[in-house]
Amino acid sequence: MKTRKGTRAGQYVALLGYLVFLAFPFLWLISTAFKPARELGSLHPTWLPRNPTLDNFRQAFDEQPLLDAALNSLVAALGAAVIAVLIATPMAYVMARHRTRLAKAATGWVVVSQAFPFVLVIIPLFLVLKNLRLINSVPGLIMVYVVWALPFALWMLVGYVRAVPAEMEEAAAVDGAGRLRTLVSITAPLLAPGIVATALFAFISAWNEFFFALVLLKTPEKQTLPVVLTHFIGAEGVADLGPLAAAAFLATLPSLVVFALIQKRITGGMLAGAVKS
Repeated sequence: MKTRKGTRAGQYVALLGYLVFLAFPFLWLISTAFKPARELGSLHPTWLPRNPTLDNFRQAFDEQPLLDAALNSLVAALGAAVIAVLIATPMAYVMARHRTRLAKAATGWVVVSQAFPFVLVIIPLFLVLKNLRLINSVPGLIMVYVVWALPFALWMLVGYVRAVPAEMEEAAAVDGAGRLRTLVSITAPLLAPGIVATALFAFISAWNEFFFALVLLKTPEKQTLPVVLTHFIGAEGVADLGPLAAAAFLATLPSLVVFALIQKRITGGMLAGAVKS
């Protein structure tokens, strides 16, 4: 019993340390966003701002088109998440229910594709989008995000589909339900948590993506938020730290808000699926 208690205490300590490790950069970012310029240049920085100010936020909005960039990021992220889920869901169902050689090959493709570096694919993507006249356009960026998020989204959904007992679909078929009705009434509700989690992954990945947006978007009015954040760094590499921290803090809020809004639905859907199964 003592060993178990000691092991559990060690796990809690490790978890606490991990949470502190994750929270430290974000807390320091918030603190920096509210510090005046005098405190940012101090040789003895403090955890909390002595004289909190909103000047960094005002300066950030005055210097860069953050609202337009945020709208571009939102359109790209939502578009990529919706399209990726719509494509990946039926593919995942087929791969999970029909374990053929083709399905195994597709699974291998999913794993291998995650090892491709961005630099390796950016030139072919650029040429393809150039031929389609989608360079410097948000729809072209959405297409890239969908292609990049699709393998991992497919991999996630295959696991969720396999977690749904096939016997439930067979029982519905015995009761006279057709394939479409079975998918809509039985499988889809149990897959809802997985679909939401996959959409969240695709959204956050697209919202935070920087490299593709930097290469494919040229005009300032079409650039996404991560690209605009780099404009707070001067030509000599000197960062305008206060406005940069304020803008970066605002850029992290949508991901946190989306996750906070849907985490209860994800958990509730999982519990409902467990009860139904």
